[in-house]
Amino acid sequence: MTFADICRPFTESRTYKGLVYLATPLVVSGLWLALLITIWTMTFVLAITPLVVPALIGVGYAIRGSAAVEAALSRWLLDVDIKLPRPRTDKGFWARGWAVLTDPAMWRAQAYLIFRMTVGFGVALAVVIAVSAGFGLVLAPTYYWAIKDGIDVGLFNVDTFPESLVLIPVGIAVLVATAHLLRPLLLVSRSLSQALLSGSFRPPRSATPEIVVRRRAVTIHAIVYGGLNLLLILIWLVTGHGYFWPMWALLGLGLPLMIHAWVTYALEHEYDWRQYRLNAGFAIHAGVWVALIVFETGVWAASGGGEFWPVWTTLAAGTAVGAHAAALLLGSRERDALTERISTLQESRAGAVDVQEAELRRIERDLHDGAQARLVALGMSLGMAEQKLAEDPEAARQLLAEARTNTGDALRELRDLARGIHPPVLADRGLAAAIQALAAASPITVSVSVDSAERPKAPVESAAYFVVAESLANAGKHARATHVDVRITRVGDVLNVTVTDNGVGGANPSGGGLSGLARRVDALDGKLTIDSPSGGPTTIRAEMPCG
Repeated sequence: MTFADICRPFTESRTYKGLVYLATPLVVSGLWLALLITIWTMTFVLAITPLVVPALIGVGYAIRGSAAVEAALSRWLLDVDIKLPRPRTDKGFWARGWAVLTDPAMWRAQAYLIFRMTVGFGVALAVVIAVSAGFGLVLAPTYYWAIKDGIDVGLFNVDTFPESLVLIPVGIAVLVATAHLLRPLLLVSRSLSQALLSGSFRPPRSATPEIVVRRRAVTIHAIVYGGLNLLLILIWLVTGHGYFWPMWALLGLGLPLMIHAWVTYALEHEYDWRQYRLNAGFAIHAGVWVALIVFETGVWAASGGGEFWPVWTTLAAGTAVGAHAAALLLGSRERDALTERISTLQESRAGAVDVQEAELRRIERDLHDGAQARLVALGMSLGMAEQKLAEDPEAARQLLAEARTNTGDALRELRDLARGIHPPVLADRGLAAAIQALAAASPITVSVSVDSAERPKAPVESAAYFVVAESLANAGKHARATHVDVRITRVGDVLNVTVTDNGVGGANPSGGGLSGLARRVDALDGKLTIDSPSGGPTTIRAEMPCG
């Protein structure tokens, strides 16, 4: 993870917009709580009268209006295109009330409002406190002197300027950690706002049976949680208001529901975490810590505030999650290198198979068009000579002479074919002698320098030979070169082959000959580079391990 990666969230506008979005429950959660309590209380009071239908219609409009506010916040701050679904409407007096109760969009929107005023409120408190604490630590040198007893940071009391300077890197670390933790929080917010508010949302993954079972379990858990807490709130209302004691049930039962829902979400969105070089295990780890911090923050707020003791859990969570993230991000480099290595080996293996198939086709074609045709002609000449031997000895003698010529031509073509597969001089005398033989047979002036005290392995030696052979052939046929310089050196366990000509350049690396050479070199875990600007010169380099 580079320094640029660490600082990137601070250079992106979505970080600041997301921070504002996560903080909005501090403003709207009270409104949603008052609204839901009011509309549902009126509905239950009027449940035994016909006025329940207008009350239900009012519930539908109130929840839809609140959802419209949340959708606007998501569009402005999360850049999520949310279009609210059309409300269900039926003809008839009672049917209109029943349509509100059976409208899935209304219940999804209400679930989102409850999520924002419970979990969202806790997240907002945690984020705002973390950002405030970070800036407070960074700015400590400017105000430490104004605090009578100094700044208490846990067991550490700051009352001098040098001590206050120590808080600056701590504050920077808190801000950096908070900025990076915003990313998964905003990812969840986007997904939830789309899932619960938008009528056009479709899950990113197909609903496999396992996913369906998990979603159903979370839905049942949420229904039980909502029903039980709604019952407790109604009891609180009926018993004369007073101290809002149902909040303890909201907090206590909300913690397992948060963990259950988050684990389900993290497992379902494994691919999303991999985009950030993380995994579902890390997401579950971080989410459980966040749920615990939200729970403790809610307990702290419900118990009257005071010293913010959940900070210790926050510090422990930051340490644990940071260590987990560092382990994943540092290990991701090795995984990326291994993945790239596997991909390269797969490509080189495919290239080796292609080279082998092309070589087999060439051998088959050469045998069919060359030696095989001459051997067939040889058999025919011998058969005709056998027929004419008694009647026309002179004609038979001519046919035998022709057969002898065809035999020599067939043997020569077979030797050329064998030399194309693996030159005998290469096997007998080594790479230097084979390259010298190529240079002697070339119509171009070729200078050869081979500096390799130890013979490389046979496949590497053969590949080096054909790199030089193909380069000399291209220099003579296409580059119109008059001089070619061939240098072969061995540095450690790497054999370097460099062929440079003074031709016109413009060699095409994707041509049949050069691409075949590249595949042959890749198959040996080597690398072939071609530098051929227009006007020349052309330089072909091959590096192959030969240890």
